Amino acid sequence: MKPARKNGILFLAAGLTVACALIASAQWREREPVRIPVDLNATLTNALSDTAVLSGLDKQVRAYMQEWNLKGASLCIMRHDSLLYAKGYGMADKDVPMSPATLLRVASVSKLITATGIMLLQECGMLTLDDRVFAPGGALEEFSDIIRDTRLYDVTIRHLLMHEAGFTSRAGDPMFSTRTLMKQNKWQKPPDSETLVRSILKRDLYFDPGTASEYSNFGYLLLSLVIERITGEAYEDWMRENVLKAANCTDMHLAYNYYKDKYPGETRYYLQSNDKAVERYDNSGIMVPRCYGGNDIRALKGAGAWVTSVPELARFVASIDGQDEVPDILSRESIEAMTFPTDSVTYGLGWNDISEEGVWTRTGTFSGTSALIKNYPDGECWIMVTNTSTWRGPHFTKWTSSLFTRLREQYSSVLPARDFFYRPED
Repeated sequence: MKPARKNGILFLAAGLTVACALIASAQWREREPVRIPVDLNATLTNALSDTAVLSGLDKQVRAYMQEWNLKGASLCIMRHDSLLYAKGYGMADKDVPMSPATLLRVASVSKLITATGIMLLQECGMLTLDDRVFAPGGALEEFSDIIRDTRLYDVTIRHLLMHEAGFTSRAGDPMFSTRTLMKQNKWQKPPDSETLVRSILKRDLYFDPGTASEYSNFGYLLLSLVIERITGEAYEDWMRENVLKAANCTDMHLAYNYYKDKYPGETRYYLQSNDKAVERYDNSGIMVPRCYGGNDIRALKGAGAWVTSVPELARFVASIDGQDEVPDILSRESIEAMTFPTDSVTYGLGWNDISEEGVWTRTGTFSGTSALIKNYPDGECWIMVTNTSTWRGPHFTKWTSSLFTRLREQYSSVLPARDFFYRPED
C-alpha cells in the first residue's frame, strides 16, 4: 500500500486516519475503567502531594535544585500506573510558582511520542517497520531525485527509530545548524522541513544502514514527515487526535521558539548566568538567549518539540507500558517491541535504553530544559523535567537518575496509596 502524498496521489488517507483512530479508541473501550479520568492540568495542585512522610523527599529535591542552580522543576511518581505524587518546585516565571500543571518543553522525550505514533500506524496496517523510506513506493520517495548515495534506498523506518540509518552529526547536527546551512546554501530564510531534508539527503551516509548506531535528530524529523505523508495530515494534528487523545492527554503541543509565543501555563526557560547571548537562528544578527531563538525548536517536530505537563507525560507513559491499570493505546506486541532489551550501543524504539534488568530510560535536553523518564521493573516510574539547563548538558540526567535511586531507596515504601489520574470514588 502506497502512502498518501501531497503531490496528488490520493488513496483515502483521511479514511485510513479515521480507521486508525477507531482502532485506538476501540482498544481504550475494551478495557475502559469504571473510574473517570480527570483533567490533570485543571485538578492537580502542589498541596495534593504535601504529605508529612514525604517532607524529606521535598527537602532533597530542593537541595538538588540549589546544587545545580535550577529555577524550577516538576516531579511525578507512578506505581503500577497509579499517579502517587505530582509536584512542582521553585519558580515557573517571575512570581509564578511551579505546579504540576506547568507546561515544559521535553526535548528528545518527544521521540518516544513519535515512535508511538509510528507503532500505531503499523498496527493499522499503514506501514511496517521494515518499509524502505526512500525507495520506490516508500513514504518519502519524493526525495529520490536528489539522492546520490544509493545506500539511502536501504534506509527503513526501523533504522530511523533506532538511530541506525547512517546519518551523522559530526559536522554539526542539521537540526541545530540552521544559520550555517542558510549560509552554505545561500538561503534567505530558515528552511522548511522539505528544504532541509533535500539539503541533507545530498550528503553521503556515514555508515551502511543497520550496521551501527549514531544518535540522529534528523532521523526523527524524517519520521515526522513519514507520519505526514502516510496520513495526509500535519504531524502535530494527527498525533494529538490519534495518539495523545487516545492516551487522554489533552494539553500537549509543539513548542514555539520565543517567550512571547509560549502557551498558557507554560514555564519560562532559564540558562546559567554565564551563558552568553547568541545570534538568532534566522541569521538576522539579532542577539538572543540561547533558549529563545538560538535554535528553531518548533522545526524539530517529532525529534524534540513537544511541550507538556509532567503529569500528562506520566499518563502517556502509562498508556504504553503494558500495565493494565491505565489502558494501553498500543498492542502488547508493539509494547514488547519498543521495550525489548538493548545493549549499551543500541537504542530502543523511541526509548534511549532498555536494560536487561528491565529499566526503561528516556532523556531529553537542550537549552533551558532537561527531562528524564525512568521506568523500573518493580512498577514504579519517576519523571522529572526542569526549566533550566546546566553546564553538564545532556550528561545532567545522570545526576537526576542518581537522585531517583536515592529517593526510591528512602521513600518508595512510604508513598501514599492513591491515584491522581482518576476522580476519587464517591
